[in-house]
Amino acid sequence: MAQKKKRHGALALLEFETIAAGVLASDLMVKRAPIALLRCGTIHPGRFLVLVGGSVASTEEAFGVGVKLGETEGTLSGSVFLGDVHPNLHDAVLGARRDLTGDALAVVETRSSPALLAAVDAAVKSTPVVLSEVRLGDDLGGHALALLSGDLTDAETALGICTDRAGDQLLSQTLLPRLDPDLRQVLDRGTRFSLCPAFEPASAEYPEEVACSWDA
Repeated sequence: MAQKKKRHGALALLEFETIAAGVLASDLMVKRAPIALLRCGTIHPGRFLVLVGGSVASTEEAFGVGVKLGETEGTLSGSVFLGDVHPNLHDAVLGARRDLTGDALAVVETRSSPALLAAVDAAVKSTPVVLSEVRLGDDLGGHALALLSGDLTDAETALGICTDRAGDQLLSQTLLPRLDPDLRQVLDRGTRFSLCPAFEPASAEYPEEVACSWDA
C-alpha cells in the first residue's frame, strides 16, 4: 500500500536577497526547531528561497530565527508564515497539480514568492476555487505564479482577494471568463514552455503545400 504523504500544519517561506544569507538562515532554522526543510535553493536574480514546514509552534519558532537574521543583515526581501495553511496550497507548493475546473480562470503573478503564498492562501480559504498550479521563482525571473479556476463569480472573487492581499507586490492579474477548451487541455499539463505539448486541433488551418527550391 502506498504511503500517504504527510501534510504539515504550518508552512513558512523566506526569500533572501543573497545566497549566503539564505544558506545561513536555513542552517539556523533547522538547528533551532524540529521542522522539515521542504525546499531551499537559488532563484533568479541571485536570490535564495527557504521553505519549511512542521507543527505550528516549531515552524513559527524557526521562522522567527530566519526573519531575525534577514532583518539584522538587511537581506530579507520577503517572508510569510502560514500557521493554518490550506491543504490545497500546501500540496501545490510541493508540486501537486489539479486540473482546471469550471468556466473561468484567474491568473495571478507577483514580484515575490512569499507575497503569492499569502495572497493565494487567503483566496482559497474564502472561495471554492480550485488551485491548479503554483510556481515559485524558478524560470520566472524571481516572480511567482498561480492558476485558480472555477465558476466566474468565484474566480473573480478569488482574484480580487489576491489583488488586495498582494498589494504592491502584485505584478499582473487576469481573468478569463470562458476559457477556451483547447487552451484548458494545454494548461492542464502546466505553464512551462519547455514542457508544453503541441496541440493541433482538426480545425487548425494550414497553407497549401508549396514546392521548395531545396526539394528540386
